[in-house]
Amino acid sequence: MPHIQVLPPYVADLIAAGEVVERPASVVKELCENALDAGATTVTVEISGGGVRSLRVTDNGCGIAREEVKTAFLPHATSKIGTAEDLDHIGTMGFRGEALPSIAAVARVQLLTRTADADVGTCCEIHCGKEVTLADAGCPVGTTVVVRDLFCRTPARMKFLKKDATEGGYVGAVLERIALSRPEVAFAFIREGKRVFQTPGDGSAGSAVRAVLGKAFYDGMLGTKNAHNGIEVTGFVCQPEAARPNRSQQYFFLNGRWIKCPTASAALGEAYKRSIMAGKFPACVLYITVPTGLVDVNVHPAKTEVRFADERPVFSAVYQSAYGALHTESKRERDALPVRAPVFASAPAAPLSSDPLSPASQMPACQLAILLRDTADGNPLIEEEAPQLLRKTIPQAAQTPVRRPTEAMPEETPPRDVRVVGEVFRTYILCERGGELLLI
Repeated sequence: MPHIQVLPPYVADLIAAGEVVERPASVVKELCENALDAGATTVTVEISGGGVRSLRVTDNGCGIAREEVKTAFLPHATSKIGTAEDLDHIGTMGFRGEALPSIAAVARVQLLTRTADADVGTCCEIHCGKEVTLADAGCPVGTTVVVRDLFCRTPARMKFLKKDATEGGYVGAVLERIALSRPEVAFAFIREGKRVFQTPGDGSAGSAVRAVLGKAFYDGMLGTKNAHNGIEVTGFVCQPEAARPNRSQQYFFLNGRWIKCPTASAALGEAYKRSIMAGKFPACVLYITVPTGLVDVNVHPAKTEVRFADERPVFSAVYQSAYGALHTESKRERDALPVRAPVFASAPAAPLSSDPLSPASQMPACQLAILLRDTADGNPLIEEEAPQLLRKTIPQAAQTPVRRPTEAMPEETPPRDVRVVGEVFRTYILCERGGELLLI
């Protein structure tokens, strides 16, 4: 019969560390969140050996007082919350007090810190949960954390890590999300001695997107601002022709925190339902601001999943934001768009209209054809109006019926008089046959 026993403290620390520290990327995430909570305006991350051999996170935040340095490495020690009621209104990135003790339990950690009112800094070294030194040090205001030999105390964890290049890629992906979440903070990422990217920290979401995701990504985006039921959404959504083959470039930030948000992703997909092909997914960088009392971030150890008191307003706000960007001249506002700027309510989704100035009448012919194809439920409004809009877009002689995917194609040999005349959006092939226009 097994006996119930209390685990030794160091074993309990290793278990706790396993929930928080999965790989070098999670270490970087926790340390960067601490830097943001400390009010840092510049954060530099340096890694070598994929972050397993060593990683360094340097910030210019408020620093840690000498008498609180040891306390910072104790489990559940935090400056973010103090009472149970604080959990209902979490506005900081971290709050559990698990990051530093979890990291120190499985690696060799050196912490250099100084507050603005201190003449000299503090150096604290902890090796696998045991304090080695606590002494004076010369350092600027802020905090630098150096982590070496990650998982040196738990070598079994090493076999679950990938190659150094892959782990370094994970670190870069995490830092990209954090840098996008705070355009007002200048982030720099140095990998194996080479600078990968650096954001200007000028407060412009567009500047952060260009620096992190590249100019080509930014050029394919539309700016958007929206407020709905007390929820603000601002940021960028892609132009239909810039849709991606997967959802990997959908970035959602809730109150400054990157999250996985199926609700927002579903709303985005619904807004693009009639604008992109099946199998394509819209890209976005959207900042969602919700009152802290209406969202619970204390759901997952990594704090990447949240729970809303009501998901419907979030869905509606994201949907209207994306739909409004697709049907207005939001591209002009893109360069001047600041993060979490004052928002303006966009017009609600409207049905197709035969008005020449309506959004539907300005669609390319290929989009209208796809719209007809997708109307498998026989919507009379669309079926009546779309042919009129097609006649406005292409000559009557060039029109040809568009088959739905469920309809069987006739088994006939393709005629030889079909001539390819062009390509649209790198997706549709235009051909002509006599007086007909064929859309493939």
